Amino acid sequence: MSISKRILLVTFLSTLLIASRFAQGNNTTDGGEEEEEDGSADEEVKVANANTGVTYDGRSLIINGKRELVFSGSIHYPRCPPEYWEDLIGKAKRGGLNAIETYVFWNGHEPEKGKYYFEGDYDLIKFIKLIHKHKMFAIVRFGPFVQAEWNHGGLPYWLREVPGIIFRSDNEPFKHYMKKFVTMIVDKLKGEKLFASQGGPIIVAQIENEYNTIQLAFREKGESYIQWVAKTAVDMNIGVPWMMCKQKDAPDPIINSCNGRHCGDTFVGPNKPNKPYLWTENWTAQYRVFGDPPSQRSTEDLAYSILRWFSKNGTLANYYMYYGGTNYNRTSAAFVSTRYYDEAPIDEYALIREPKHGHLKDAHRAVSLCKKALLSGTPLVEKLGPKLEARVWQVPDTAICAAFLANNDTSTPATVRFKGGEYYLPANSISVLPDCKTMVYSSHLITAQHNSRNMERSKVANNFEWKMYKESLPTQFKNKANQPVEFYYLTKDITDYAWYSTTFPLSERDMPLKKDVRPIIRIASEGHGIYVFVNGEYIGFGHGSKVEKNFVFQRDANFKTGKNTIHLLCYTVGFHDSGAYLERRYAGPRSVTILGLNTGTVDISMIGWETLVGIEGEKKQIYTEKGSQSVHWATLTGDKPPITWYKAYFDAPEGNNPIAIRMTNMGKGMVWINGRSIGRYWMSYLSALKQPTQSEYHIPRTYIKPEKNLIVVFEEEGGNPMEIEIVLVDRNTICSLVSEKHTPSPRLFKSVNGNLRAKSNELKPKAKLVCPKEKKIVSVDFASFGDPYGTCGNFFFGNCTSTVSKQVVEKFCLGKPDCTVPVDKGHFGGQNDACSNLKKKLAVQAQCG
Repeated sequence: MSISKRILLVTFLSTLLIASRFAQGNNTTDGGEEEEEDGSADEEVKVANANTGVTYDGRSLIINGKRELVFSGSIHYPRCPPEYWEDLIGKAKRGGLNAIETYVFWNGHEPEKGKYYFEGDYDLIKFIKLIHKHKMFAIVRFGPFVQAEWNHGGLPYWLREVPGIIFRSDNEPFKHYMKKFVTMIVDKLKGEKLFASQGGPIIVAQIENEYNTIQLAFREKGESYIQWVAKTAVDMNIGVPWMMCKQKDAPDPIINSCNGRHCGDTFVGPNKPNKPYLWTENWTAQYRVFGDPPSQRSTEDLAYSILRWFSKNGTLANYYMYYGGTNYNRTSAAFVSTRYYDEAPIDEYALIREPKHGHLKDAHRAVSLCKKALLSGTPLVEKLGPKLEARVWQVPDTAICAAFLANNDTSTPATVRFKGGEYYLPANSISVLPDCKTMVYSSHLITAQHNSRNMERSKVANNFEWKMYKESLPTQFKNKANQPVEFYYLTKDITDYAWYSTTFPLSERDMPLKKDVRPIIRIASEGHGIYVFVNGEYIGFGHGSKVEKNFVFQRDANFKTGKNTIHLLCYTVGFHDSGAYLERRYAGPRSVTILGLNTGTVDISMIGWETLVGIEGEKKQIYTEKGSQSVHWATLTGDKPPITWYKAYFDAPEGNNPIAIRMTNMGKGMVWINGRSIGRYWMSYLSALKQPTQSEYHIPRTYIKPEKNLIVVFEEEGGNPMEIEIVLVDRNTICSLVSEKHTPSPRLFKSVNGNLRAKSNELKPKAKLVCPKEKKIVSVDFASFGDPYGTCGNFFFGNCTSTVSKQVVEKFCLGKPDCTVPVDKGHFGGQNDACSNLKKKLAVQAQCG
């Protein structure tokens, strides 16, 4: 082999390695920053005569003989391709987490009764082992009902057809299959020695899920069921504690835990004094359903909630979600969007969202600096004024002391005196003093970097040459019944679609006598949506919503004398995922009537209906390379009919950034890339803001080949694919907003035997900017030392600013992968006299490239 060919081969293999490791534009550190030593990491609070494994008391979990504070984040293995699991776990650890939480998805692992699946996206064992590899704890929520905005709450469809079954009740058929599944999973994990009692990472397990919310619906059967569930779990002898979230009467020794945004204030506490405070879901925002506007939760509010929890006896807190991921294929629950919890600290594209990731990392560091005091000390509450308080933890007869100073006024900041010091407390904030003297963190004052997400059109991936294939109305049907068959029973969750058809005669006497009157077809449906054809002509669609699945469709139609044919293409957008008697939820058309006839309203619901499960293109798998050759694809015409397939090819987008597809001008349907579904899209269902709930849909780079990638779109409503585009996603816009009031970062401190030590003599506030790996700051787009305001990507000048702000920042940062700018008047020259007494802020926005 020639030297030049060897060089090309090495370059190619290196590129593949980088693409594999950073296929989504992800970095091995948070924004490229080298991980700093956490001085509190070696702090231990040992318990005398404690066993290995996991036990607990009223103060904490005790893991291998040591009390622990557990900072956990939810990452669901089926919501991300396995090639990216390790990268996500690493990002979570660098965010200050020491645990990863996941549900176990029954319908993914047992899609058919007795047939188990643990490969690919459902390789649970691999996922848990990766957590262990990174020396993190694992929290496994077996359920097996999980809700999770997951199809059918995680319960497999076949369970609905077990005779006499009632889900989640003291019902023998349900208990039989539930116990069988959970036992199978437990045995599988035991076989791999993954429980902490065996030296593995799993420290806590959950059985059932938020059962209190439906328990009363089953009356005495609910009470006996939860007792059975608890006994069944404990009898499995896994050697770690079991918990039940939102189960205030969790039977001993099961621990009851909290879900919500502010469990530090809403949780009434464990139901026995010997149980620790566990928080299973601290919602980082809110999942969205189609038709919803954006969901947000501020970084400051999240940080406040986590400090509140640990200052009030909390020992474990889990962020739901820490990485939201994507609902690929048909995995989302009813009306839930394909994008899941995008506002989490790691966004849908596995890019770190700042400042949420960094500010929470600082919160975890600040709490960890208090570890000795929190786990060995005695608490007390000291009132500092109206709506002002100090929660103090101190080890008696020692100097080990930690304080959490809270300003619970939501609008007014305050300056307080505490133990001889004076401290500024922003409104609605908690500040941390790990030694009861030095403020190292405020929930309201963010020293972490900010960033903004950008989406840019790919230069090489948008040369689509679209072809189309129109579904025909079916003429051959499989089944016939007197009335429309219930949809779930008909489809058995193998498809979103089913056809219903009937024919009926109208005589000349039936037809309206007035020329300006046309008959109306009215369809009452249990949901979720429907496309209506009368005598081969498409006349419209209707659908329900997450709140109200039922709906009524009515539209005038071209009925005629003689035989009339109706075709209904009905669909669902996932199964229900919550509530009592889930096995009794229904979908599909309930009644069909014709109004406006001369002979009155005619009910055709019971005249006989034929049905056909699925659509032709789906059955032929025309979204695959092989299947696409089984039909004739035509050149696009000006007409864009409903129920139409489109296909094209594209080359892999340039670079390594994450990929999304923007579905501009489309209605509703599904997208496949090289035969793999990336989920449902729904552009036509607008929120109250007159915008689609979701416009971009994630394409994992693991789905992509270097060239000739097949894209197939099934468009239900009649959209135009010509404006579909592939975009690249980055967070190259980085920012900082730091003031002279800000505390030094808790990363500048360490704890030694419970005593706080500074790592540096320079503790003044600084603006730190870090580019993604292998990139440098190429421009400073905004800089103001004065009173700027706004957010990353949208900063504005205030009433005063240093005229040399941009030059100073460029001097410190331009051309560098990272930089630190002191928030110091000495660097920014003279100030506008009108602002001479103002505590200055430094706002910076830069671009990496």
